Amino acid sequence: MNHLRSIITSSVWLAALTCTTAAYALHQTSIASPDNHLAVTVILDADGSPHYEISVDGKQVLQPSKLGLVREDADFSHHLRWVNDQPIETVVDDYSLLTIKRRVNHYVANRKVIELRGNNGEPMQIIFQVSNDGVAYRYFFPIKSGTKIRKLKEEVSSFNFMPGTHAWLQPTAVAKSGWNGTNPSYEEYYEKDMEIGAPSPTGAGWVYPALFHSDNTWLLVSESSLPRNYCGTRLRSQWHNTEYTVLFPDQQEGFGAGAVNPESTLPWLTPWRFIVIGSLKTIVESTLGTDLADKPATNAVTAADAPGKASWSWPLLGDDKTVFEVQKQFIDYAVSMHWHYTLIDALWDKQIGEDNLKELVDYGKQKGIKILVWYNSAGNWNTAPLTPRNRMLTHESRIAEFDKLKKMGVAGLKIDFFGGDGQSMIAYYHDILTDAAPYGFVMNFHGATLPRGWERTYPNLMTMEAIRGLEFITFDQKNAEEEPAHAAMLPFTRNAFDPMDFTPVVLDHIKNIERRTSSVFELALSVLFTSGITHYAEIPDGMAKAPDYVQEFLRHVPSIWDDVRFIDGFPGKYAVIARQGNGHWYVAGVNAEKTDKVVKLSTADLPIAGHGTLITDGDGGNLSFRKLQFDLSPDKAVEIPVKGRGGFVIVFE
Repeated sequence: MNHLRSIITSSVWLAALTCTTAAYALHQTSIASPDNHLAVTVILDADGSPHYEISVDGKQVLQPSKLGLVREDADFSHHLRWVNDQPIETVVDDYSLLTIKRRVNHYVANRKVIELRGNNGEPMQIIFQVSNDGVAYRYFFPIKSGTKIRKLKEEVSSFNFMPGTHAWLQPTAVAKSGWNGTNPSYEEYYEKDMEIGAPSPTGAGWVYPALFHSDNTWLLVSESSLPRNYCGTRLRSQWHNTEYTVLFPDQQEGFGAGAVNPESTLPWLTPWRFIVIGSLKTIVESTLGTDLADKPATNAVTAADAPGKASWSWPLLGDDKTVFEVQKQFIDYAVSMHWHYTLIDALWDKQIGEDNLKELVDYGKQKGIKILVWYNSAGNWNTAPLTPRNRMLTHESRIAEFDKLKKMGVAGLKIDFFGGDGQSMIAYYHDILTDAAPYGFVMNFHGATLPRGWERTYPNLMTMEAIRGLEFITFDQKNAEEEPAHAAMLPFTRNAFDPMDFTPVVLDHIKNIERRTSSVFELALSVLFTSGITHYAEIPDGMAKAPDYVQEFLRHVPSIWDDVRFIDGFPGKYAVIARQGNGHWYVAGVNAEKTDKVVKLSTADLPIAGHGTLITDGDGGNLSFRKLQFDLSPDKAVEIPVKGRGGFVIVFE
């Protein structure tokens, strides 16, 4: 009956298409979401060029947008012939994942496969899946080519937004720019509330996830299921144009002399392009990025106790303190905070040495703390001198290093300074994760690309940076000025689907920097941001200055979240989000603006009523907190004042 209703509803929407669409359509078909609110119409025009458009309740939210690929040997974007479109089928997927914003997830979508044929007679399929929260599509070349490699020159996929749409976008950094040529690494600030069509200030495009607002509809664009035989992509805009096209990386973004643009034997399945469509609540609560990700291999290693919190000396103490005695103190610090890990950062090989590292691992084991260690990804893509380097470059060198670390008892690795989004660099990530899995190592990539759902495919991947995190605030006052608005952007963009190693929370001071966030704003980031392993930037001296109840809060913040609720917010201005974990609901809010706000909380926002403990800003300056008790009841909303550049956290019993 639902299938029949989808067909009937789609037919009604098809009949309502504009005369312009009908005039150029040679063939067309449509797919509706399971709840019939979203609909995609796929069109092959008279030139044999495929397009798609999207409507919500019959109202267009995405104008006709291009589809297709251009290979070196054949063009699959023009002069195509429509072969068939298969009947709609329902896709259902239930899965559990410990490193994102919801542990147990249920995905339902309607799927349609459209087969086209190029002038060379070869087929290309376009696969659409439409769920209640968004639209996804990908391409598939189904024939076999043996060992013959096919190469892509261009992907013509585009997203053509409605006139008047506004955008919140992060520029792509120029390849080989930045410190020791370590860009691009998804570490720029978002341009906020722009009119569409503004060019990227770097000239290198815009990274995913890319956020758009059209009338009353929000759209978040990204990609998922990125395999080793494709590159990571980005968006390209043209001045005063509503259409954004998919862009391949700079030719400098490969592993050595390896491929940058996609190349593969056939059959060949490309990544998903997807758009979450709805309200800000839809975006914050959606898991579409992992719903579409590749499932774990049957032999994938999953450690149920892997997510956790970590102490970390480097952001506030720097390279000089990666020494034996200081790292031992940070193991003790992790013990006192009931955390799981201590991360020993760059230069441990020179300033601690392997024998003393083994001693630290043994010391941590006695205390119940696991040790993580840092590596430079190295290669010709960066000149960063920090060590250890050059040990991850080949399968043989990785296995030799992994054998040694496993024998020591090391729990995981943080690998830094990757070289971009070229296909061979993407394959490098896959190779490292594949080799690390049998050892049970938990993994973290810094100076890295967007995960794009890899945490589902490789459950040992705990987190990735791909953000201008707190460490940048220690470098420059300008970064401190940007932090409030930056932090209020991330639940709607970078951290919408994938774990993010922002390395949050400095409650006390940062040397030579004037903080622009309150201590409670910083405390709220421990709930607002999600990461399989969260590395806290605060050091023992700063933590000791906080009230006992603040320290207790950070001891018990869950590492695994069971559910999420969007309460209120606006990208770059403020964000209030509730998360459930360890049998409690936690609510966190940050106010990026200079003026005070009042946030209303009611039982309509949360499926609970009961006693709450609120930690908010006190009347003093740094390290000023206030603890209050209140009750949330069905008959009355609670008003929570939030100071400018301040925040709050609530724990409900």
